[in-house]
Amino acid sequence: MKAQFDGTSVRTGSAGRALYDQSGYGRLDKEGLRLAPQESLYLIHRQKIEVEGYTFDSLLAEFADEKNFLRTFLVYRDLRERGYVVQTGPHDYRVFRRGEKPGTGESLYSVRVLSERDPVRFATLIEEVVAAKNMRKQYVLAVVDDEDELTYYEIKFQKFPGVTAPTVPLPRYAAVLIGKSGMVAVPPDSALEEDGFGKRLDEYRLILAPVELLYLMERGVLVLTKDGSPVSAEAYLASACAADSELAAKTKVYTELRLHGFTPRTGYKFGHHFRVYCGTNVHSDLLVHAIEKEAVMPMSVISRSVRMAHSVKKKMLFGCVHTTGIQFVEFARIKL
Repeated sequence: MKAQFDGTSVRTGSAGRALYDQSGYGRLDKEGLRLAPQESLYLIHRQKIEVEGYTFDSLLAEFADEKNFLRTFLVYRDLRERGYVVQTGPHDYRVFRRGEKPGTGESLYSVRVLSERDPVRFATLIEEVVAAKNMRKQYVLAVVDDEDELTYYEIKFQKFPGVTAPTVPLPRYAAVLIGKSGMVAVPPDSALEEDGFGKRLDEYRLILAPVELLYLMERGVLVLTKDGSPVSAEAYLASACAADSELAAKTKVYTELRLHGFTPRTGYKFGHHFRVYCGTNVHSDLLVHAIEKEAVMPMSVISRSVRMAHSVKKKMLFGCVHTTGIQFVEFARIKL
């Protein structure tokens, strides 16, 4: 099929209607069929069209100056070869269910294309996930690495069960400030330990981490003292944040997890803030990293996090702290 390049897109005229009707290529207008650059290159490569005056290589050179063009083409080609009908927008691509196309079905995925070195701005990411959700699409990141290999990640908001109250109210405790931790004198098998708080120093002493101290203090369960004088939660937080700039965000995420009936423990050995037990399982179910909503993180760092979580059979969540609450964002590798 003959086609012409007009400087921005490739047009086939009315003869291209079959490409749209049969396989969902391009957009129809009064002059016939208009193909996006990625579509036209793919069709040339598949020998479905011929563009007057251009080969695949020369047309690719025309489009190559467009920012991130090669990676978007690689993703388009991959999706097409997986049997999907793909059209541009509203993010980078919308992808239809196999066997469906414009006019006969709805798109399933909203796809954003990134490189492994691109920064992920969580505020923007959350906005795009919300927009996809409102359009009843699954939001997917298509990540192209430095060797032009592709990995797909489904991004979704994790929904937790409703806020729960402790089954047995905890008694009040007195803790002594030791460095940035708190030491509580309790007998073996104390209620604190049964609820997943603290680490045993010896038979009669329990050490509480900063997030645990703050959570218990804010709930009126624990009184913290230093040199015999009480220390308020606000004063302790201000002091402890000097040694740990992430403590405020971690405490908010820790508290939210606790309110949903989960048991967060340190996730240090997994490279994250918390490993989280969601029930009676011996092993934790989630890895959670607390961040501010405006945080920016390289995609390569997120990729390592997801791979680590999957290797130990856990979900990878980022707890994004903002003024209206905490949004838990899950990254999961998927095979389309």
